Amino acid sequence: MTQQIPTIDIYSLRTPGTPEQARTVAQILDACTDIGFLSITGTGIAQADVDKVRDICRTIFSIEESSKWDQAITRDNYRGYIPMGFFTPNDGSGTADKYEGYKLHFETAPDAAIRTDCALYGPNLWPREVPEAREILLGYWAQLDEITDLLLGALEQGLGLQPGQMQTAFGNPMTNMTLLHYPPQAPEEKGFGIHPHKDTDALTIIAPDPVGGLEVQTRDGGWITPDTPPGGFVVNIGDMLELWSGGRLVSTPHRVVNRSGKERFSFPYFAVPRHDVVITPLLPPVAGFGRPDVHCGHWSAEIWRTNWPDEDATEDTPELGTLHS
Repeated sequence: MTQQIPTIDIYSLRTPGTPEQARTVAQILDACTDIGFLSITGTGIAQADVDKVRDICRTIFSIEESSKWDQAITRDNYRGYIPMGFFTPNDGSGTADKYEGYKLHFETAPDAAIRTDCALYGPNLWPREVPEAREILLGYWAQLDEITDLLLGALEQGLGLQPGQMQTAFGNPMTNMTLLHYPPQAPEEKGFGIHPHKDTDALTIIAPDPVGGLEVQTRDGGWITPDTPPGGFVVNIGDMLELWSGGRLVSTPHRVVNRSGKERFSFPYFAVPRHDVVITPLLPPVAGFGRPDVHCGHWSAEIWRTNWPDEDATEDTPELGTLHS
């Protein structure tokens, strides 16, 4: 069991059937069954594309405060501006997280047929002061969709599943992205940029901010920082993939603490299957692993509903992302 996050070149995933591809699959499976995090290179995504997204983030969060509030999330539409301090730890206690955000979801046309099947789909609320944001962000998003497909294919192979068994669940997905701005925290300041948590999605991909701040919990309770090469990405397993794999893949707690003295900008991408997909183990669960099946549409609605401070979880609320003491 390692106490470090490996770096893996995934370029060979594009050449299935080769020895190089098989070795890469084995490396990915080892990382995902051990610490649940990996750094990847060889994605084909240009650094210039990442830099454009980070510049867009800076521009969006520099919008006048009153205008940001005009474009804020609502109970009926989890899209748009997330005010500073809106989210708190899972149990509603403790210091509010120190970030502001802008929430985006899988872009759906206003007249798309799927909107009659699930009300959670719809067009994004693009910041009107930054007209170039839509094209730049959706272009970057499409590249991450391709990386997700490669990684899911590798995990299917490594776990001995049928090809496409997980990949096909991502047609019309509930994939989403959060643009994030973390102001610097003073050394003595309590709380977190984002409190310790596990991701509730299937797979998360993030381009690390140069100022750092992401910390990952090891199996012995310590905290380490991914050592990602320039141009690389951090990938982590979410609770949905942990459930799909019957507990073989590991969803690991992580947090953000920005004590760099600098502004930090981040834009994690969260891969979530289609609304009608039910996540259930595709393999016999490992010893001691037990978790109820999760309906992706119901989960998405519940995770949003329970973010509001006056809403409580019920027996029907999935326990994804919960940290048990």
